[in-house]
Amino acid sequence: MLKWLFCPKIGDMKRKIYISINLPKKTQKSLERVIEGWEDLPIKWMKPENLHLSLLFLGFVDDDSALEVCKKIELLCQNEEMFDVELNSIRLSPSSEDAKKVVLTGEHSEALKNLVEKIEKELGIFKGSKKEFRPNILLGKIRKKRWDELEEKPVIEKKFPLLVNVESVDVMASDFENDDGEYVIIESCPLNA
Repeated sequence: MLKWLFCPKIGDMKRKIYISINLPKKTQKSLERVIEGWEDLPIKWMKPENLHLSLLFLGFVDDDSALEVCKKIELLCQNEEMFDVELNSIRLSPSSEDAKKVVLTGEHSEALKNLVEKIEKELGIFKGSKKEFRPNILLGKIRKKRWDELEEKPVIEKKFPLLVNVESVDVMASDFENDDGEYVIIESCPLNA
C-alpha cells in the first residue's frame, strides 16, 4: 500500500514530488560525521535521514497524479537491473565563486543517465537525450546573506569516495507543513536483482 495514502490531505493541495535514490542509514551517518566538521559555517545542513541522490524534480503534483507517477515508476523499475553509482567529492555548487549549496558529487554515470531518460519517457516529460548525468546528493544550502558577510570564504573541497548500490527508485514528497525540508517516501520501487 502506498505510504502516500497516510499523508494528511489539506483540501486540494499539491505537493512537491521528487524521484530519487535513498541512501542506506550507514551512509547517511558517515555523511553526518563529515558535515559535523563544518557545522559553524552559515549553511543549512540536511538531516541525515533526508539525504538522497536526486534524479528528477517533478514540481507540484496533486494526489491523483502522484498516484499515477508511483504506478508508472513501479512498472518501469520491474524491468530495470540494479547497478552501482560512484560519488567521489564534497564541494560547493555550482562553483566556489557562486556557492549556493554543498553537494557530494561524482563523475558521469551512463546507467543513471539511461534510467533518468527512461523515467522521463515513461512520465511523458522527455525533452531529449542528455550528454551526461552527474550524480549528486544535496548536503546543505548556503545561507547567502550570512555567507556573503564572511570576510574570507571557506573552502569546502573533500574527497569522499562512495559507492551507492542502486536497488530501488523512490517517489518522494516534501513535507508541506514543515519548513525543515522533510521528505517522505511515498513509494519505493525495487529494481531487478
